[in-house]
Amino acid sequence: MESLLSPGLVLSLIFVVIGILIIAKGLVIIRQSEVMVIERLGSFNRVLESGVNIIVPFIERPRAITMIRYMKLGNEYQAVTTDENRIDRRETVMDFPGQPVVTTDNVTVTINGALYYQIIDPRRAVYEVANMSQAVEVLAKTTLRSVVGKMELDKLFESRAEVNSAIQAEMEEAASKWGVKLTRVEVQDINMPEEVEEAMRLQMAAERKRRATVTEAEGEKTAAIAMAQGQRESAILNAQGDKESAILRAQGEQESIRLVLNAIGDSEENKRTVVGYLLGQSYIKVLPNMAKDGERVFVPYESSALLGSMGMFREMAGSPEDVVRQSLKTDTLRGGLVGGAGGA
Repeated sequence: MESLLSPGLVLSLIFVVIGILIIAKGLVIIRQSEVMVIERLGSFNRVLESGVNIIVPFIERPRAITMIRYMKLGNEYQAVTTDENRIDRRETVMDFPGQPVVTTDNVTVTINGALYYQIIDPRRAVYEVANMSQAVEVLAKTTLRSVVGKMELDKLFESRAEVNSAIQAEMEEAASKWGVKLTRVEVQDINMPEEVEEAMRLQMAAERKRRATVTEAEGEKTAAIAMAQGQRESAILNAQGDKESAILRAQGEQESIRLVLNAIGDSEENKRTVVGYLLGQSYIKVLPNMAKDGERVFVPYESSALLGSMGMFREMAGSPEDVVRQSLKTDTLRGGLVGGAGGA
């Protein structure tokens, strides 16, 4: 029993246990997408990448990084601060609570934003800034106030993408010094006072009413233009029809006169007879219209000659239509007229 507990065996067991503890303490397994900043006697030594790594216990130790994360409890956000030995290099989202911002038209709005960032240089993220996540958050808030404070309220609602791009552009230079890359910034919610929101609703209703009125007026204008164009085209077609009708009527009368003259002869006396008949016929057609315009009708003295010519023409040949129909009997009719004239 005493041989088993000899000093040499005890000392060996002590060294074995110490060696196991050293190996267990110095063996570090880093997961994928994580790194660890190692200090040796208080100064930076190296960055451990993913996989199995060995450090010297009590001489080398990891340098922790302070991270702030927000947890939503009910309707409020609560900040939770932790010191972490392992630095996550994945893209991280920081959903910070709403911030009051005053626009150029003196409207105070509360803006809730989200910031997406990624640690690309762990050494600078640890040594260049005391609290990297807090610095990024404060920078995002101040930049948000600076960008939104240069805009009016209506412009803010219309240009969220421009606001996001402006905030990201102003933050990139400062964040790059801390080994942080900003991937994107998103303005989530914009809350306004109730009186401003009510005024905007009234403005939107008035704008919709104005658009409806403009649309209705444009419709009436288009309908009036179409109706005017239709009436114009109708008037043009009617005028063209009257013109063609007058031309055809004149051509018919000319042809009728020609046939009558061919039938009864083209002497000067016969021509005067035909012309007198046509004038008298036109005068008779006008008499009803003259009677409508007044209570009395004045018959010119010269009208008796026209009526006499019409009576003479009817006695000689009936109507011009009869002469046309009897044009085949031209010789007999002409002989009868000549005989009558000689007897007279």
